[in-house]
Amino acid sequence: MAGLITYMLNPMRMAWAALPLPVWLRWTGVAIGVAAGALLVWTLLNLGRNLTDTVVTRKAHTLVTTGPYRWIRHPFYVSTAFSITANRLVAANWFLLVAGWLTVLLLVIRTRREEGLLLARFGAAYRSYMDRTGRFLPRASR
Repeated sequence: MAGLITYMLNPMRMAWAALPLPVWLRWTGVAIGVAAGALLVWTLLNLGRNLTDTVVTRKAHTLVTTGPYRWIRHPFYVSTAFSITANRLVAANWFLLVAGWLTVLLLVIRTRREEGLLLARFGAAYRSYMDRTGRFLPRASR
């Protein structure tokens, strides 16, 4: 089975999933990718030692509300979604786009657990932070 998947996902054999995208749209993917990279770097610089590879908080974990966290609670996941979209536009491949967005869906699901742990760790401070920021998009001014 793994051999079949490897065979099908070989870039030379993925013509079946090609999207006839105009060149300008593929270049838009490049621009989105640059923006995603910039957001990712900005996010990581602000996260510092709070970055974990699992949904946990460390003993010395601090609540980050600076940089992109000033407006949204999950800029890392937003940059991931932008990167996936950008790469798939540049590749002009519908299958990779669908697979990428399924990955993003799993990240969205993960945020519920992550936010539960952050609420348990930071309590009212995180609840207040949630009230003034959007999960993935900035909140409209009230």
